[in-house]
Amino acid sequence: MTEIEKAQREIGITLDPERMPRHVAIIMDGNGRWATARGLPRIIGHKQGYETVRDIVRACGDLGVEVLTLYAFSTENWRRPKEETDMLMQLIEEATRVELPRLQESNIRLRISGRLSELPESLQQALAEDINATAKNTGLILNLAINYGARVEILDAVREACHRAKDGRLDPEQITEEYFSGLLYTAGLPDPDLLIRTAGELRISNFLLWQMAYTEIWVTSVLWPDFTKAELVRAIADYQGRVRRFGAVPPAV
Repeated sequence: MTEIEKAQREIGITLDPERMPRHVAIIMDGNGRWATARGLPRIIGHKQGYETVRDIVRACGDLGVEVLTLYAFSTENWRRPKEETDMLMQLIEEATRVELPRLQESNIRLRISGRLSELPESLQQALAEDINATAKNTGLILNLAINYGARVEILDAVREACHRAKDGRLDPEQITEEYFSGLLYTAGLPDPDLLIRTAGELRISNFLLWQMAYTEIWVTSVLWPDFTKAELVRAIADYQGRVRRFGAVPPAV
């Protein structure tokens, strides 16, 4: 029995494998508050949050989720104290180097969404190595949003479309929603079916604005370091109980 199966049994919820969300996106909020409440430095909260990431990635793989996107660092996070952002970059780099064997063992493919060229060079190199090493893996796609902002992503896509049009490679009349989606950082990935936000905040914080047009949203007051496999099960169970209409009339029962 896998850990995620144990979690379902413990809380008395059985998920329907036929109605599993293809793409789960998570805003991992609350690391700093978790540490502050315990009188600890904020970076300790981020390190504890990293342990939660490991558990949830494994759980999503066991559940058969196709894509897991984690909001790891936003373009706005650079406004935090330099000491904190420097330590976050170091933590992400250390995790990138340490986790490669686990990614390979679990058949996980790594992708990154964001402006990578603005990250420290050593982190760029570590991410590139893991992306290349896992490129042929066929299991869960772990998409890390690092130095990511949805408005910046959309602007980058618009600029690329303008360059193609200027060079004669694109007729503006040919730009469809599908074409535009292919210019985004998430090109080739399905739109998120389920967004999970921890720490109780009721906003999406400049995350996947284009992609989440019809994403189901689930918010919990649990801080990210305390987010467990059981909480993941509860979120997916709630998702499976919803009727997704995409603007249409619900089917007759």
